[in-house]
Amino acid sequence: MGRPLTMDSLTNLIDGFGVILTPANLLYVLLGVMIGTVIGVLPGLGPTATIALLLPFTYSMEPTSAIIMLAGVYYGSMYGGTITSVLLRIPGEAASAVTAIDGYEMTKAGRAGPALAISAVGSFIGGTISIIGLILIAPSLAGFAVRFGPPEYVTLTVLGIVMVTYLGTKSTLKSVIAAAIGLLLAVVGTDPIAGTTRFTLGLPGLFSGIDLVAVAMGLFGVSEILYVMERSGQSHGKIGEVGRLTFSREDWKASRGPITRGSLLGFPIGVLPGGGGVLSSIASYGVEKRRSKHPEEFGKGAIEGVAGPETANNASSISAFIPLLTLGLPSNAVLALILGALMAQNITPGPQLITAHPELFWGVIASMLVGNLILLLLNWPMVGFFVQLLRVRIGIIGGIAMLITLVGVYTLNNSTFDMWVMLIMGVLGYFMRKFGFEPAPLVLAFVLGAILEESFRQSMLLSDGSLAIFATRPISAVLSVFVLLFIASSIWGAVRKDKKPSIIDQAKELAGED
Repeated sequence: MGRPLTMDSLTNLIDGFGVILTPANLLYVLLGVMIGTVIGVLPGLGPTATIALLLPFTYSMEPTSAIIMLAGVYYGSMYGGTITSVLLRIPGEAASAVTAIDGYEMTKAGRAGPALAISAVGSFIGGTISIIGLILIAPSLAGFAVRFGPPEYVTLTVLGIVMVTYLGTKSTLKSVIAAAIGLLLAVVGTDPIAGTTRFTLGLPGLFSGIDLVAVAMGLFGVSEILYVMERSGQSHGKIGEVGRLTFSREDWKASRGPITRGSLLGFPIGVLPGGGGVLSSIASYGVEKRRSKHPEEFGKGAIEGVAGPETANNASSISAFIPLLTLGLPSNAVLALILGALMAQNITPGPQLITAHPELFWGVIASMLVGNLILLLLNWPMVGFFVQLLRVRIGIIGGIAMLITLVGVYTLNNSTFDMWVMLIMGVLGYFMRKFGFEPAPLVLAFVLGAILEESFRQSMLLSDGSLAIFATRPISAVLSVFVLLFIASSIWGAVRKDKKPSIIDQAKELAGED
């Protein structure tokens, strides 16, 4: 454990294919990527809301099958979001917002087919390269993370929360407020050390804490349904003609460089908490425009402006699984929900996952390789079908989703209290969206808050209450320095707001767009 790719890793990967190449798991991969593509096509219904709605139904499944399906929904949605971006200039996903710039111009010029085709190929290549990186890095990182104790997890979770609040959304202040609410909600329930109840208001339903599924389904599922249905009368506009899904040799020659750079750029950005597809796609677009001999063509239908960002956002969606599987640290809201799904199955992601549950770890990795191939094969013949989904009224979809949500959260614990929690969180999430607050930092802080509190109190027990433990242990000291540097850079960036917006600022603007 902890070594680069060896014969052992290769053997484990082959075992992973043994897990995935069973009829049941192949069906779950297919189901996941199909659902992901569909919700990526439908503007407003993103992977976070969909996975929140699916969580109750995964608890009766085998853990490996559940994560295989949820992961498929996540990276499948990145493919689906491209279709509406190119044909309508309506990003199905925030990560596809950059693709819409040149993709829609290509559609207006009668080149929607080449744009969609090169997007599918770039996405497949970016995803595959990212999976190879995951195979190479994850075992080594897990081996290193075995040295982590409570102080290291305190600084790691703090770093994750700080980065998410800054990188994740348009307003840092609003993200900090949302994260603070998440941390407050995380302490409701039973004290992990003393065993006494706190902040429960005398309600028995809160004695065991607030259920993550109810919070997630409310903040992402119910609020998204309310928000989308409010705008259900808006027209999608005229759908562009697709034409033949092929690209020329000249198109490939222009795209192969951006695809390569997008893969290499998207992989490390995806690992960052709060990074994800939006940051990687805007960074790729910026790189390609700066490198181009004809930057004036960008924004007017440059195929490089489609190939690079699409590759980068798919690469980042795969690499985001590295901190989740090896450290137990979700880098975005979708992975926070997948973390919740694992923990509900009594599986805690972290350094021991590879050795304790190798069938899950290697099965999920193998499923990504299979899922990316399925997506490539699906996107060519079925684009016409996915386009027709845009003609379905969003009000009908929202009504069905709301019914599924209510049934799902009730059947989880047969509790009407959970239904009330979900509805309250749904209303809260709706008003957060209306006033420019993103729910993602809240949910991430809620998930990480329990880890942070338990690790901090264990650290205090180890050090007899001395905070010096975070400075005297090498790993926690280095992580603490990163936290301080990141906070300092955030403050410095706020002071210099009059300067030209950075890549991160531009990405946050795009993330805030509807």
